[in-house]
Amino acid sequence: MHTRSEEKLSSLPAVASSNQHLQLPIARQDLTIRRMATGLASTFSQITSAQRRTLVAAALGWMLDAFDAMLYALVLAHVMRDLGMSKGTAGLLNSLTLLASGIGGVAFGFIADRVGRKRALMLSILTYSICSFASGLATSVVMLAVFRFILGLGMGGEWNTGATLVAETWPTELRAKAISIVQSSWAIGYALAALVSGVVLHYANWRTAFFVGIFPALVVLWIRRGVPESELWRERYAAASRVSGTYDGDTQAGFIRIFRPPYLNQTFALLFMNFFGMFAWWGLFTWIPPYLSLPVDQGGRGFGIMSTTTLLVVLNLAGMFPGYASFGWVADSLGRRKSFILYTFVAALLVPVYASARAPWALMVLGTLLAFFGTGFFSGSGIIGSEIFPTAVRARGLGLTYNGARAMSSIAPFVIGRVGQAKGLGWAFYLCGASFLLSSIVATQLPETKGKQLE
Repeated sequence: MHTRSEEKLSSLPAVASSNQHLQLPIARQDLTIRRMATGLASTFSQITSAQRRTLVAAALGWMLDAFDAMLYALVLAHVMRDLGMSKGTAGLLNSLTLLASGIGGVAFGFIADRVGRKRALMLSILTYSICSFASGLATSVVMLAVFRFILGLGMGGEWNTGATLVAETWPTELRAKAISIVQSSWAIGYALAALVSGVVLHYANWRTAFFVGIFPALVVLWIRRGVPESELWRERYAAASRVSGTYDGDTQAGFIRIFRPPYLNQTFALLFMNFFGMFAWWGLFTWIPPYLSLPVDQGGRGFGIMSTTTLLVVLNLAGMFPGYASFGWVADSLGRRKSFILYTFVAALLVPVYASARAPWALMVLGTLLAFFGTGFFSGSGIIGSEIFPTAVRARGLGLTYNGARAMSSIAPFVIGRVGQAKGLGWAFYLCGASFLLSSIVATQLPETKGKQLE
């Protein structure tokens, strides 16, 4: 008995006799998605229209952030060929983007604490959209590097402003689920990028794929008119303005507060937990698209454009999306810390198995499971971070611990690219497994914040 999915997947090389195995993880993930859909319906029935618009705005921003950010990885093999880049140079450019995202995360955190979450969110979306379009105009490696660096500034700013806006808008009992929903939109953006790049590369070239990245800027028009500012931030802003005439986050301690007790140990634990998790994720998922599409004699798997696109779409929608979204439900059941440890530890075990896989059906099955656990943990960072830091410095605290970690992990694409050049990408992926394990160990030092009221 054959389904349409099996017919599409039959185009993958050497899988004609194994298509029936490809349905197993997808069927399980479909069951997970149906169960979560029931929970989502119940969740949305309890919230206001303003809260719903806030969630949609943050999710759209993060989804389109993923769309623009991951276009680079998806067209990387073509860019390398046209601009004459080595794997090391290609990885270095992505490292620059991640470094910029760390800088942008901290900078936009200050902006969000000073002028509001909504305005900072709009500015970040405009930044990465315009620079995605500009990337298609690059005629040299240096030009592309400059555009990707500026794109990274906006990319970093979107996450902490959107997550902060949702955390301050939604009720305590639904906060984990809401932030997980926002985080899960990354997988949708990645899948859309895979679809768009697959179609565009079939008919045009990588420059056209980057040009499509300008469209997320249109979302800003809706956010400006339809999304309310955080009332919690407005109250703090009004109170501080009455006292001093201006508002600059925490008027007493400022940004340094997160580096003092009782936040000091928690700040560094969250920072390094994120760093090791992100090193693993960016090192792995930056290079999976080229790994699948590069010729076998260059350390890849030799898949064609549409075969690679099919694998990546399934990996995102059947792996990443339910992984991100499920974390909120798991965190409400097991607790934040245990859930993070579980997801990163299982990912650490799956990476070496995936790296040794050769058959397309095995890459599909293992890739789906790895995407589920290896990306789902990201939801935990926003949940734990929003509950650790007080309102006055929440956006800055999230910006530092999340995007600061992303800046630190910016070496990952370069390191994996260099190791992959020398030893092969499959071997280089073992480093990502070790990094997932370190993230799991550091997470044991975090406090449990389940049920905590925001300060």
